[in-house]
Amino acid sequence: MRLVSRQTGSATIINFNMINSKRIRKINDGIAGKGPVIYWMSRDQRVNDNWALLFARQMAGDKGKVLVVAFALSPDFSGATFRHYDFMLKGLRQVEKKLAALNIPFYMLAGDSPSEIVNFAKELDTECLVTEFDPLKIKRQWKRNVVDLLKKPVYEVDAHNIVPCWVASQKQEYGAYTIRPKINRLLPEFFDVFPDLMPQKHHPEFFSANNWDQLYSELTTDREVMPVRWLIPGEEAAKKMLESFMIAGLHRYVRFGNDPNEYAQSDLSPYLHFGQISSQRVAMEILERVSSSENKTAFLEQLIIRRELAENFCYYNPYYDSYKGFPDWARRTLSEHADDSRKYVYTADELEKAATHDELWNAAQKEMIITGKMHSYLRMYWAKKILEWDDDPSRAFQMALYLNDKYELDGTDPNGYAGCAWSIGGVHDHAWSERQVFGKIRYMNRSGCNRKFDVDMYIRRFNQKLTV
Repeated sequence: MRLVSRQTGSATIINFNMINSKRIRKINDGIAGKGPVIYWMSRDQRVNDNWALLFARQMAGDKGKVLVVAFALSPDFSGATFRHYDFMLKGLRQVEKKLAALNIPFYMLAGDSPSEIVNFAKELDTECLVTEFDPLKIKRQWKRNVVDLLKKPVYEVDAHNIVPCWVASQKQEYGAYTIRPKINRLLPEFFDVFPDLMPQKHHPEFFSANNWDQLYSELTTDREVMPVRWLIPGEEAAKKMLESFMIAGLHRYVRFGNDPNEYAQSDLSPYLHFGQISSQRVAMEILERVSSSENKTAFLEQLIIRRELAENFCYYNPYYDSYKGFPDWARRTLSEHADDSRKYVYTADELEKAATHDELWNAAQKEMIITGKMHSYLRMYWAKKILEWDDDPSRAFQMALYLNDKYELDGTDPNGYAGCAWSIGGVHDHAWSERQVFGKIRYMNRSGCNRKFDVDMYIRRFNQKLTV
């Protein structure tokens, strides 16, 4: 393998003979060790269609090294609950089996993620470390910690987006209308076919099996939020969900996409969040197998443009999770209306327990608590009502993030941050006609929901008591 690098800002882009070089950045030079190539898996928890894993495998093969894969499991991560850990760990057990069939060992390391990766890499005297792009601050800080302590070559691969985030745009975009032409122009270059992941000839002698029962027992996260049963974790289940959607749901997407009583959404967001399926694979399957239609166009807009817009927001806005990240016009109008009279004001406990006067909002909150997934149309209504019922928009935003990240299977995701910021803070939106409480933030009410779907039917589906 011949690597030719060129500087672009603080990172180095690598020309690589199997993978589009623009997907890869060298984020640390360091001194190569005599041991294996290590792929630090974190965000993209799959074996198939994984550009980071493919790059690490090619790097190991070309250098005559063994490849090992490591996942550092923090016992308590940024608001994640047992629901999230259970879904993730079950998926990772499948990763272990798939890698074992390719003679690639998979290590589960438990503890502080940066420290565990650094110690593991030093112990094995790694040739280099390969990891994934992630726009969230905590993951970027982890990588900085690893780079500072390891002193080895470190490569970063965007295996999550179709167009690498740093290639799609070099700044925060105003909205879908500004990033769409940039992504559409680049898509043909990055819709390249995934090569096969080649097995290793020999299983490394130093590998020891993971103790999954111990990993579960050592979790210190919130165990009150229980796993869901309707959604099976892992790569194979994600493929079946995609297949089911293409057969039964996609042709209904435009007509019923805003109706939570109808099956017209993909239910792929948890799989995409945990990286158990590649968004590029989803897009390629739909483009290749579904005839041209407004349904296909509308779904791909959400899958590609809107998802990668959220990635852009979190990558280029350091305040994506706070009130300071809202655009100036939105903060100004919210400030001007902060003292407006609210007909209803609820405590955090009342919101979490779905104890408001609004039966529709309560049903949406219950759907999220019970199933781990709220319908996307109702997520907007749900978040905007939190703003309406709190005289502090900053606190309202934090409450929406707290509930979203605690109960949604796809919590702590760029889509969640961008979605809540759109609903409450006008991010990726524009100013609307001014009104009480909302100012110029886009308004939603129950009457609008009544025009979209049978609200009473939806409320009856989730008319039950909660145990939170």
